Amino acid sequence: MDFSLSEEQEILRKNIIRFAREVLNEGAAQRDREETFSRELWQKCAEIGLQGLPVPEEYGGSGLDPVSCAVALEAFGYGCHDGGLVFSLCAHLLSCVVPLWKFGNEEQKRRYLPPLCDGRMVGVHAMSEPGSGSDAFSLRTKANPDGRGFRINGTKTFISNGPVADLVIVFALTDQKKGYYGGVTAFLVESGSPGFQASRKFEKMGLRTAPLGELVFEDVFVDADAVLAGVGAGSTIFTHAMDWERALLFASHAGTMERLLDQAVEYARTRVQFGQPIGKFQAVSHPIADMKVRLEAARLLAYKAAWLLDRGKNLAIEAAAAKLFISESFVKGAFDTVQIHGGYGYMVEYEVERVLRDAVASTIYSGTSGMQRNIIARWLGL
Repeated sequence: MDFSLSEEQEILRKNIIRFAREVLNEGAAQRDREETFSRELWQKCAEIGLQGLPVPEEYGGSGLDPVSCAVALEAFGYGCHDGGLVFSLCAHLLSCVVPLWKFGNEEQKRRYLPPLCDGRMVGVHAMSEPGSGSDAFSLRTKANPDGRGFRINGTKTFISNGPVADLVIVFALTDQKKGYYGGVTAFLVESGSPGFQASRKFEKMGLRTAPLGELVFEDVFVDADAVLAGVGAGSTIFTHAMDWERALLFASHAGTMERLLDQAVEYARTRVQFGQPIGKFQAVSHPIADMKVRLEAARLLAYKAAWLLDRGKNLAIEAAAAKLFISESFVKGAFDTVQIHGGYGYMVEYEVERVLRDAVASTIYSGTSGMQRNIIARWLGL
């Protein structure tokens, strides 16, 4: 068992960190304050291949294996101080680009993957509804057959990148009797389609540079060739996307956790109180030591899930464990970093309060902590 990174992975990590620091961090606090999604920075990320990390080069991607993708996104989370941008890019990549690559037919992949990878299109994944969040079985959006296609009607909410969407993978009921398993279908819907509307943008506690909103489908017609992987395949696509998201999105959070650790250590070494650096006090040093332990465990969980992805193995329990542990560790580490900085940690200029606000959402998206515990318990036969 080899825990070392390859030379190529080390270079990838260093290049992404350098890029993020030099290009993405200036003005992050102002963008957060103004809730601005920067299409310019989105394009710059595309220029170094972030939007298409695992996609084969023939479709415009970088062709990286899942573990190398985890390395890249961890570096992205470490180097980029704009948590909303990191989240938006990961949502685009893992819940839209990957399912299209894995389940799309040749025509769909040729049509959509190049613009999704080169930054021309922003992709979104639309499952959650006003009455259907963790309970995917209560899905209400319907797609009824209409001649050579389908008519989609319904409302999706809490959709990451929804207000700036160019392409939506929308999940809708096509067979009420079959329900979630076999009765849900995924459709590709482009912005500008008659009857499709990104109705509003939500104000949020954190991730304020990542637009979140509501999507409305009123008699939206799509051809049969807009179906992804066949009628009734929606639950399979959604489950696969969640495995990728829970493994690799949370690898980016491990990167941010490492940045918090570095910041806490630096502050504890240089901040002097009662005649000595505050890191000499166990009330400060012990939480930092715990941050280190959680970081190492988080990284191993994320990398193992990515390793299983690379081998095509079932990783439901491993992905759920990674998501659960990393998200809760992320919040704890961010809170401890604020506490270690004291009053300064509460100030915007030190940036840690923004990370804390961003971190809270990680225990909710991609399935709440409670849902991850349910998944793990079910796989244990409980």
